[in-house]
Amino acid sequence: MYFLGYDLGSSSVKATLIEAESGRLIASASAPEVEMEMISLQTGWAEQNPEIWWQNLKKATHQLLNKAALPAEDIKAIGISYQMHGLVLIDQNLEVLRPSIIWCDSRAVEIGAKALDELGEIYCLKHLLNSPGNFTASKLKWVKDHEPEIYQKIFKILLPGDYLAARMTGEVNTTHTGLSEGIMWDYLEKNVSHRLFDYYGLDTSLIAPIVPVFSEQATLHKSIAEELGLAPKTKICYRAGDQPNNAFSLNVLHPGEIATTAGTSGVIYGVTDQPVADLHSRVNTFIHVNHLENNPSYGILLCINGTGILNSWLRKNFLTQGETMMSYEKMNELAAQTPIGADHLLVLPFGNGAERMLQNQNIGASFHHLDLNRHHQGHLCRAVQEGIVFSMNYGFEILKAMGLNSQVIRAGQANMFLSPLFCEAFVNVAQVNLELYNTDGAQGAARGAGVGLGYYQNPTEAFQSLACLQSYSPDAEKSKRYQETYQQWEKILKQQIS
Repeated sequence: MYFLGYDLGSSSVKATLIEAESGRLIASASAPEVEMEMISLQTGWAEQNPEIWWQNLKKATHQLLNKAALPAEDIKAIGISYQMHGLVLIDQNLEVLRPSIIWCDSRAVEIGAKALDELGEIYCLKHLLNSPGNFTASKLKWVKDHEPEIYQKIFKILLPGDYLAARMTGEVNTTHTGLSEGIMWDYLEKNVSHRLFDYYGLDTSLIAPIVPVFSEQATLHKSIAEELGLAPKTKICYRAGDQPNNAFSLNVLHPGEIATTAGTSGVIYGVTDQPVADLHSRVNTFIHVNHLENNPSYGILLCINGTGILNSWLRKNFLTQGETMMSYEKMNELAAQTPIGADHLLVLPFGNGAERMLQNQNIGASFHHLDLNRHHQGHLCRAVQEGIVFSMNYGFEILKAMGLNSQVIRAGQANMFLSPLFCEAFVNVAQVNLELYNTDGAQGAARGAGVGLGYYQNPTEAFQSLACLQSYSPDAEKSKRYQETYQQWEKILKQQIS
């Protein structure tokens, strides 16, 4: 028996198969080979066509099945992880009405700020645990105001993972965790936030039926099973946003535990059993995947839009020869040959939309103290990695003030955490121990499918094969040098946001 996990990111779709009994990774694949297109018609806008997600899910599935070479009937359950906060609009025929307004789109910032002011901070922080902000409900309000002809055609609003599930099964539903991620959930009423929807003039009937995160949510449609090469009646048994799922994939499920990731965006995600909120909504509280009425679990999310995307931008635009881009391994090598502090070159990585951590300011990415006579490729590579770490630490200080102060943080050995220099900088700036594990979002989704199917009686059974591959700890001398550089970086940031 096997479980299939999908991880829909903003760059690619990854598919993974694990063996149920051992939890062992069997095969994985991703598509496309280059990053998926992001549409930005205006400054601060970010959209993607859901059809591109679907086509790449098919490609990744076919690659995966070719690698695995096992009977499709042996794959018993599917789990889906997806980029959070995105808005997908469908009509009665389940056809998409417009490109998805995705997580890093900033067009609804003013709408959310006005809602916070008029609904009141006390109400929002008690009932929503967040400002309505630039989240899914506010994005829907933008569509209603600016594209009324499209709004009138909406049958249901979906998150990206909901859309994939509907495309695969013909069944339309969502989860309470997903609704909380879109700031559409009232934590005191334990229901969709009717007051916020009434304030925005939105119809709550647009919300799809709610299913549990771990459950037999829907069944693969026969024609889609043939299209994908899977067996008809395969169950979708798990669905979660990428950051709650990343925490789940690392077995971060108990109060005080913290997970991190650094792909296109950078995230630190801590678990608590208390419905706490940041007064300025710089970090956000959502329902965690294992939340129960009698055993509450919440995830506090620090998200920085511009992290790994800056490293990718540097590579594509400055580290190329002809059509050949420098490998990330070579970039890491060049960075490691440059001393801590990159000879005073400092980088703010905030170039991917408004940053919640900066109270929805969009200050852009910027390089400081660049010396055209001294600085070379190695300095650029190092300063970019250090700038990303500094931004994550700046947010981590907010989480610490809310009581999340674990001395151990877990991450999958992927993306920026493949760089030893990045890991070194991370532990020495944040003053924590870092553990890297043999997992990723797609594996987490596959394990979640096993829990949802009921094969695993609890998450402990699902994580029997989870192993720590490497760990990093702070070094006193290096910490001193990193902290000095961080203080210089923080001073520049505060000047930018003042």
